[in-house]
Amino acid sequence: MGRDLRPVAVKNVIIEDNSFWGERVRKVRDVGLPYQWQALNDAIPGAAPSHAMENLRIAAGRASGKFHGMVFQDSDLAKWLEAVAYQLAVNPNYELMKAADEVIDLIAEAQDSNGYFNTYFTIAEPNKRWTNLRDWHELYCAGHLIEAAVAYYEATGKRKLLDVAIKLADHIDSVLGPEPGKKRGYPGHEEIELALVKLYRTTGLQRFLRLAKYFIDERGRQPHYFEIEAEARGESRFPAWIGEKSYRYWQAHMPVREQTTAEGHAVRAMYLYSGMVDVALETGDSELLQACERLWDNVTNRRMYVTGAVGSSAHGEAFTFDYDLPSDAAYAETCASIGLAMWANRMLQYRLDSRYSDVMELALYNTVLSGMSLDGTKYFYVNPLEVWPEACDKRRDLSHVKYERQPWFGCACCPPNIMRVLSSLGAYAYSYGQEKICIHLFVAGRAGFVVGGQNVVITQTTDYPDGESICIEVSPEQEAEFTLAVRIPGWCGNPELKLNGVAQDLGGLVRSGYAHITRRWTRGDRIQLTFPMPVQRVRANPAVRDLVGKVAVRRGPIIYCLEEVDNGSNLAAISLPSDAELSSYFDKDLLGGTTVIAGNAVRDDESAWPEKLYCTRKPERKVVQVKFIPYWKWANRKPGEMRVWIRES
Repeated sequence: MGRDLRPVAVKNVIIEDNSFWGERVRKVRDVGLPYQWQALNDAIPGAAPSHAMENLRIAAGRASGKFHGMVFQDSDLAKWLEAVAYQLAVNPNYELMKAADEVIDLIAEAQDSNGYFNTYFTIAEPNKRWTNLRDWHELYCAGHLIEAAVAYYEATGKRKLLDVAIKLADHIDSVLGPEPGKKRGYPGHEEIELALVKLYRTTGLQRFLRLAKYFIDERGRQPHYFEIEAEARGESRFPAWIGEKSYRYWQAHMPVREQTTAEGHAVRAMYLYSGMVDVALETGDSELLQACERLWDNVTNRRMYVTGAVGSSAHGEAFTFDYDLPSDAAYAETCASIGLAMWANRMLQYRLDSRYSDVMELALYNTVLSGMSLDGTKYFYVNPLEVWPEACDKRRDLSHVKYERQPWFGCACCPPNIMRVLSSLGAYAYSYGQEKICIHLFVAGRAGFVVGGQNVVITQTTDYPDGESICIEVSPEQEAEFTLAVRIPGWCGNPELKLNGVAQDLGGLVRSGYAHITRRWTRGDRIQLTFPMPVQRVRANPAVRDLVGKVAVRRGPIIYCLEEVDNGSNLAAISLPSDAELSSYFDKDLLGGTTVIAGNAVRDDESAWPEKLYCTRKPERKVVQVKFIPYWKWANRKPGEMRVWIRES
């Protein structure tokens, strides 16, 4: 088993500015990143303060004062820096580069001579470094800094931050590991595993791959390191907030190769599984990949929302048990769906199968996009599938649910994470090997590859997902033979594919959800795809008790929802007759232009209900017109109710 496929470099993909994704990426570059720079500098009136930049200035000796914010506050700045790097790779921007270089200079100044870097421990508790790997996020912050360093080096060729990252990784390697004299620890919040593999791929230094593999191999083994370090601190086995529970919260309840169900904090789990795939691809570890396949099956077939969200419980931001997917109390953190997309993208490098790319598309088009407002300046941390504002305001068990996006958060992991995933979207759209190019996402623009020694440009022209057609032009520098593998979405019942105007028999081309076309390609060869997008009703497994008798509405990869602003209050009173027809149309004036789904439904008539709480007579119902909008665009108008799942009558 080798690593046959790899993602295309971000710098090799140009997304068309006026396309669906181009508009989102441009909003990140022109609005989101400058806005977040202001937030990181505490310059957004009314927003929760970050203090991230001020912490860095204090750690670098440029200012004086106390540390403020979360123990992992550095990671917000690192993710922002990584997003800037991806933007600079394709869109040179002097102001963004100037701000990034300012940050990098401060990081280099704040780094200790031995390679250590973390503003919290430099400022607040320098004597407690590496004493609480379970809770204090040192390795998590280091991982995000390493990822930013690799991205910035690949985008600009500047080595300053990369050298900082190498020195930091070497310091970590000197402290942690299986060798005598080192702590046999690993991170409470996974992230550094996948970052170290990136650093290895960039530098070729095997010690970073070995360290990543160690962190994965050691996790959950006995004697349990978290118990050892807790005892050394004179603390109880588990922190008070989590109670006497197993180590499932940290995915450390057993060695990773033995795990079969997704447990604990959802973001941590997604990062762990991503790191497991990365290490397995580099080392040929089939046992790790088999574990990832089992975990993938558990997550996507038993513990994932219809929107591609994961993590159903606010307590611990965690997975709970199979089929526990409450709509109104959902946690469904934006970062968790980003992590799911990252994991899916890595699984595609292991095995080209649309069950991975279909989920990647689902998460990106729905929950990830839901995490940012249309104007690029407000954010969701939690992505529920049902909202009743009064309940959110007055019920403690729903206090985590917001019905308006926030300008920033005291714990702001999600906003910069959205920036980095959207800025690196090209790496999710394509992968390639020696004699193969794979198209996973339909993104208008062009991408460059070297396949079989030939330069090849792939150009996509499409208004997907509003439109049903995609034109793919293949332009090798010279005539060349290779395979083009194009995803055929699992949601599409009657796809069509033409090659240079001639209809092709997909039955003979499709394997594992991809149409494989092998031929000698010449400049200007064209593939025309048509993916019909009828309005579909989605039903949940009856084991999801909250959703029995309900349907969700989907068109193509987009999940739709009802909003109060279009359909009135008490959306729960609306039901869809099983034979009701729903149709779609494009409204250029709504929410920046969007495809709407509309039709007739029925509503329980509250005005005809007697002045009683309970009654034995059947409710009176009336026919009403309903309007569904894409889930990711909800809460961009006035506040109100929202609902994805509707009763079917």
